[in-house]
Amino acid sequence: MAKHSKNIPARGLRVADQIQKDLSLIIAGGLKDPRIGMVTLTEVQLTPDYAHAKVFYTLLSDKKEAIKNTQDGLNAAAGFIRNQLGKQLHIHTLPQLHFVHDTSTSRGMEMSLLIDQANASRAADAEPDAVPETPDAPSES
Repeated sequence: MAKHSKNIPARGLRVADQIQKDLSLIIAGGLKDPRIGMVTLTEVQLTPDYAHAKVFYTLLSDKKEAIKNTQDGLNAAAGFIRNQLGKQLHIHTLPQLHFVHDTSTSRGMEMSLLIDQANASRAADAEPDAVPETPDAPSES
């Protein structure tokens, strides 16, 4: 399950999770737009009145052109996707879909790389010069 903010009631979380599951199936199997490739939905945030849903997605490629093409394709198909969602999800208000590219995974990977580099340089600074110690002559007791 995706992490959500604490001010959304439990029913809102369940509806958001169900919307995410249904949208994943619709996008993977129902769209024929070549601009939309391998899309992974990371989170759906609903307004309290269910009128709007922010759908966060990631791509395998972080190229700006691929992101723009996918964003354009998803925005163009938003009406069709919402129609298909309405056939699967039976709630009073069907939300308007707003697609947002999620950069948290790429930012997390960049931060992890920076931490790894800092730890490696710190370990290199902490290592004393590798000078082999000569064993002392056996002491006579």
